[in-house]
Amino acid sequence: MKSLRELYKIGRGPSSSHTMGPAKAATMFADRHPEAASFEVTLYGSLAATGKGHLTDIAVTDALSDEGRKKVDIVWKPEIFLPFHPNGMKFTAKDTDGSPTGEWTVYSTGGGTISEGPGSAIGEGPDIYDLNSIGEIMQWCKDTGRNYWEYAQQCEDEDFWDYMKTVWQAMKASVERGLDTEGALPGPLCLSRKAATYHIKVSGYKTSLQTRGMVFSYALAVSEENASGGVVVTAPTCGSSGVLPAVLYHISKGHNFSETKILHALATGGLFGNVVKQNASISGAEVGCQGEVGVACAMASAAVCQLFGGTPRQVEYAAEMGLEHHLGMTCDPVCGLVQIPCIERNAFAAARALDANLYASFSDGYHRVSFDEVVQVMKETGHDLPSLYKETGEGGLAKGRKDIQ
Repeated sequence: MKSLRELYKIGRGPSSSHTMGPAKAATMFADRHPEAASFEVTLYGSLAATGKGHLTDIAVTDALSDEGRKKVDIVWKPEIFLPFHPNGMKFTAKDTDGSPTGEWTVYSTGGGTISEGPGSAIGEGPDIYDLNSIGEIMQWCKDTGRNYWEYAQQCEDEDFWDYMKTVWQAMKASVERGLDTEGALPGPLCLSRKAATYHIKVSGYKTSLQTRGMVFSYALAVSEENASGGVVVTAPTCGSSGVLPAVLYHISKGHNFSETKILHALATGGLFGNVVKQNASISGAEVGCQGEVGVACAMASAAVCQLFGGTPRQVEYAAEMGLEHHLGMTCDPVCGLVQIPCIERNAFAAARALDANLYASFSDGYHRVSFDEVVQVMKETGHDLPSLYKETGEGGLAKGRKDIQ
């Protein structure tokens, strides 16, 4: 597995696979062809189907146009799925006569990662984790008497905790900006922001209900920031970026955990997300929303369970439940926007993570189905889902609503 730096990426929403990944690829292609007079970008499959709602065309145009001095043509081909991944794109550089001078086919595989095909992760560092499953890492914890975050510490470089501090600061900032911002989100749905209102209303409820209300408001805050193109952290993606920050922000506020404890929890959650990224997928276009919000819930479940003193086995159990109970979740964004049902899903997944911790804490951590087994089932389920339920805007809640775009 690669560094957690490649999982936790700080950037602008609304989509790591449809915005961050294509923008990264476009920037690289522009750097390779500074002589080009114009560019053509062909978007395929899911990338084309919901690209307008995800601002993919804007992301690649901004990266290629040299501040408007170069023409960029976008060709949409949602009906064509390239073999390797649903989020395919082809960049073509052209001279002043319009003749091609260079081409590049590349894929946005989730979480801002781009790839040329199997075994490729462009611009990312080498594999630094020898153990690639939670079962192996949990056995390491048992053999050494250490915890998950200590395995991450052993594998990462000496600047790792400084980077994690930066990630945590960015997460907190996204929560606080979201709570301070009101109005409507961009796009044809004219969806009102709710985080600030939820946060205010919480104070009127009895203490036993305030926990859920606060977590809802924090998750909404980050998800609404993401939907408006604000700066968020992929955890593991932009579309699921509200879950882990909401849980950790709430716990840090309500229980006065030190920053060090929060960073350790962030590393543990990251390990679980990294295992899914390595062995299955975190791309909604490939496996549905179970790979985004489901994985985010697993990460948050593991993180909070560790914070409250869970054993490595209890932490694994909490994460397993967080992912298991999202199996089969479709990716069906209305109008191709990361708004409905994405924003609410982040809020509910954050609350479910707290429940998973509580349930696991009541147990001894032993259970029949392992986290690694659920990851494999998630991968198989995702591949079995028809493409119309995987970020194409053709099925589920998105069906029949493309005319709103």
